[in-house]
Amino acid sequence: MRTIRYWIRFLKAFLSRFKRLILGSIVLGILIFIYISRFGNTLSVFKGGETTGVIGRLSLEELPSSIQKELSTGLTSLDKEGRPIPSLAQSWETLDVGRVWIFKLKESKWQDGTEIRAEDINYRFRDATKETIDEKTIKFTLKDPFAPFPNVVSRPVFKKGLLGAGDWKVAKLTQLTAQFNRSLTLVNSKTGQKKTYRFYDTEDAARTAYKLGQITKLSGLVDPKDLLKWKNSEFDVESHQERYVGVFLNVQDPTLSGKSVRQALAYAINKDNFEEERAISVISPNSWAFNPQVKEYKYSKERAKELLNTLPQDQRTPTINLATTPGLLTVADQIKKDWEAVGIKTNLQVSNTPSQNFQALLAIQIIPTDPDQYSLWHSTQSATNVTGYTNGECCKESPRIDKLLENGRRTLDQEQRKEFYYDFQRFLLEDLPVIPLFHPVTYTITRK
Repeated sequence: MRTIRYWIRFLKAFLSRFKRLILGSIVLGILIFIYISRFGNTLSVFKGGETTGVIGRLSLEELPSSIQKELSTGLTSLDKEGRPIPSLAQSWETLDVGRVWIFKLKESKWQDGTEIRAEDINYRFRDATKETIDEKTIKFTLKDPFAPFPNVVSRPVFKKGLLGAGDWKVAKLTQLTAQFNRSLTLVNSKTGQKKTYRFYDTEDAARTAYKLGQITKLSGLVDPKDLLKWKNSEFDVESHQERYVGVFLNVQDPTLSGKSVRQALAYAINKDNFEEERAISVISPNSWAFNPQVKEYKYSKERAKELLNTLPQDQRTPTINLATTPGLLTVADQIKKDWEAVGIKTNLQVSNTPSQNFQALLAIQIIPTDPDQYSLWHSTQSATNVTGYTNGECCKESPRIDKLLENGRRTLDQEQRKEFYYDFQRFLLEDLPVIPLFHPVTYTITRK
């Protein structure tokens, strides 16, 4: 029977003979571990492409426009200033002063290799009829003249399901249920590159997925929280000039029916306390119709108090109920502080889905790609004109606003349209049914 002394001598001899091999194996193992831990995501990209987390439980018909545009395109596309340019359509013309629009398709194919024909263009409009003139010509007849129509048909079209006309096509779709996506894998038909989008119901769920290594990139994050401290990650901050954070004022409310009160509220907010880019109008600063000379309501406690002092004695210290969502609570707290500094008592009402029956509402507004904002501000649009901005005593400029919006969507000449929308912004922000504050930002986090 071999003794313990024998095994000790055997082990020493073994280590003496193979120590270089053993030491080299240990070093190699450590290097491989370090490489995988630091660059494992790079390997996964080569294998299956980048995996991006998207916040939202989205149905097939409600994919983010950025993903839709990777899969397909519309009859037109939009340049940086929101002007329509050719895409599936090589040209277009209008007849009957903007009631009839005729588009001539260029030679192009769907992702299954079949030719794109006029009958395949499946836009459905409530107030328009579609007619196929020939295989490459399609005509839309509208109920009323509508100058922004070429902008409207920039929305991507699909032959069936998600079969589009773009460079990226769907390689795999994993569904959480029959109605909702969980992940979508795309492949580039030209390069063979792959990438996957995974959808999460909340930002917290998306952050957890990033921490667990389920995704290599997370986009559209409003509040990155502790991820900002991650040393192995890179951040990009994007200012969204196609939307703005603003305080929407119910002009039908007795307290807010007077323009002096609304302007006092605007002057009392110290916009310099917000780090984001200042918003001064309801039209994007990137738009060809943006008016840079509107009244900005720069912070002035003195001016706010002057306006309040013009009111009857019993109305000089109003109480405002400010509704908002949890994501904008920090902003609401700052507004409350500023308003109360000039004697305006402020009650905060926080809910995931604030009621439309509000007095003042702090919210994010998406700006239409075309300057036409008829649905948001015209006095006849009660369902979407949430501030109640109408032709009543509260809003002396409203009849003029109605006329400008009507002319803006009926006029085909862009320079004339620009004049209408310059005046629209100027008069709207004088009456002030909304106080624009800033353009919101989102974060994109990517593993190094």
